Amino acid sequence: MKKDYLLLHLSVFIAGFTGVLGRLITLDSAILVWWRMAAAALLMWAFLAIRKDLNRYHFKDILQMGGVGMLLCLHWVFFYASIKASNVSIGVVCFSLVGFFTALFEPIINKHRFSGREFLFSLLTILGIYLIFQFDARYRLGIALGVVSSALYALFAIANQRVGKHYEAKNMLLWEMVGGLIGLTCLIPLYNIFIPVGRLYPVGLDYPYLAFMVVVCTIGLCLLQIIVLQKIPAFTVNLTYNLEPVYSIILSMFIFSEYKELNFSFCIGIALIIISVVLQTWSEIRRRKIKA
Repeated sequence: MKKDYLLLHLSVFIAGFTGVLGRLITLDSAILVWWRMAAAALLMWAFLAIRKDLNRYHFKDILQMGGVGMLLCLHWVFFYASIKASNVSIGVVCFSLVGFFTALFEPIINKHRFSGREFLFSLLTILGIYLIFQFDARYRLGIALGVVSSALYALFAIANQRVGKHYEAKNMLLWEMVGGLIGLTCLIPLYNIFIPVGRLYPVGLDYPYLAFMVVVCTIGLCLLQIIVLQKIPAFTVNLTYNLEPVYSIILSMFIFSEYKELNFSFCIGIALIIISVVLQTWSEIRRRKIKA
């Protein structure tokens, strides 16, 4: 149990770098995600082929895993669009709403009762987000994109937990990347009509930033998430990911001077988000001990 939660918090720490990298890489959000998934799919295929761990699946199974990957792809597109429309802090703090959306969606999808306790923890997060930014008019577009991003990630986490029970983690990650890549390739021409994507390839420092994003923040992170979601409930995982803004905001303070956004309300808001994570983690551990 302790090892599972340690892996969970390690994955959250790694995730803290993704928002900063999304700001540093100069590509449009959709093109950035396309390169991220293409490189990840290629590296995962090579890794599994060399190790002879490349499993064969029926087309139906590949569609299931690829569909989950498409949810992840759309989450990434909206997440980076939120950051580019506002700043790193806005994008990652809106991501904290994942716990709220999971508490809303999971009972419907998995057909079980709603938990008042989970909604209470989620409301702490929502209050924290409100106190941090108080819905500043300058960031409305970024906040709206961030809210959609968090809803998509909640759906991804629930679907990933359901589907991931039936497949080996490394192979599932490969087909998730392939599915997301194919889906995004089909959507980019339509996306380009409404939002011109501009340059289609990385330049300069985009290459090392993209390499770190793919190897550490995509392959490494997704493998950790798949493993963790097989042992820990999706709601607990998603609520714990509310700590991601803490890491991302600290990094963005030094890299992008976003400390100018910090005030008393910001500190109280972050404290509420952390409290919601601590309460949920303690509650889940206590529940499992009683059950055992």
